[in-house]
Amino acid sequence: MGGLLPLALLVVLSAAAAAPQLVGAARGDHSLPIIQEDIIRTVNNHPNAGWTAGHNPYLANYTIEQFKHILGVKPTPPGLLAGVPTKTYSRSEKEDLPKEFDARSKWSGCTTIGKILDQGHCGACWAFGAVECLQDRFCIHHGVNVSLSVNDIVACCGFLCGDGCDGGYPIFAWQYFVENGVVTDECDPFFDQVGCQHPGCEPAYPTPVCEKKCKVQNQVWEEKKHFSVDAYQVNSDPHDIMAEVYKNGPVEVSFIIYEDFAHYKSGVYKQITGRMVGGHAAKLIGWGTSDAGEDYWLLANQWNRGWGEDGYFKVIRGMNECGIEGDVNAGMPSTKNIAGSAFAI
Repeated sequence: MGGLLPLALLVVLSAAAAAPQLVGAARGDHSLPIIQEDIIRTVNNHPNAGWTAGHNPYLANYTIEQFKHILGVKPTPPGLLAGVPTKTYSRSEKEDLPKEFDARSKWSGCTTIGKILDQGHCGACWAFGAVECLQDRFCIHHGVNVSLSVNDIVACCGFLCGDGCDGGYPIFAWQYFVENGVVTDECDPFFDQVGCQHPGCEPAYPTPVCEKKCKVQNQVWEEKKHFSVDAYQVNSDPHDIMAEVYKNGPVEVSFIIYEDFAHYKSGVYKQITGRMVGGHAAKLIGWGTSDAGEDYWLLANQWNRGWGEDGYFKVIRGMNECGIEGDVNAGMPSTKNIAGSAFAI
């Protein structure tokens, strides 16, 4: 069932807090680079790795500590998930799913599905994954191509979602969409155009202040809000996840990150080496089977195109690798505020 990842993270991170040596504080994480030659060699020399490790330009200047900071999924206390519905599909709905699927191809007119975003130095992957999936679903279900604002939710969700650029809870991002909506990226962009006084660009800057005012003159904040009808988790059975993506579009998944993931270049990822460093969220857009016969999930990351396979990555499917099938979140887009939208296609 949904919620397995938050519980796993809660246990592991609590243990790490009680024993700092487990997360390598003594090894100088503030100065050591996350990209490590020994990890690259270990992965590439492993006979059953199934993936290739290398130097990702996006993380070239990141220390281990800075890398930990962008892994912004906080462990959700299990009690807070009690009222969250879990979606399952009937046997008949899961029988005729294709062996390979890519949301970019099925909904080729939805340009947001193929966009790779950049969270910068802000630990807001929890917000990025949610915003990306919701905007994709607006196009899929309502024919509206719209880019939504990560900045709105990072700055304005407050304690409901967590701590902004210092991490948050994916499911509560979806609940924010239900209760408050999210404005367009044009109204409240994540990256500033002048000087970039923002944690997306520079790690020295804190979570942005919630202003509830569009940056574009004559645009009204409340009129630019886009809402979700609901917020739910998807059952952890891989076929339930596949049915949800096939029927409704991309979903947000959370999973545990180990040091070797930073080095992913291609192939089907499974954890080989390195320490656990945090929790991350990304957008799951499809699935398939590799030439070597490994079933995989296809996902879009938000570390720009200088990481992984042009910003994308694959993870082994059906094994709940790093908890990736245990915390799947989504919601359906609302028609509120979109009538007559200039973005309609």
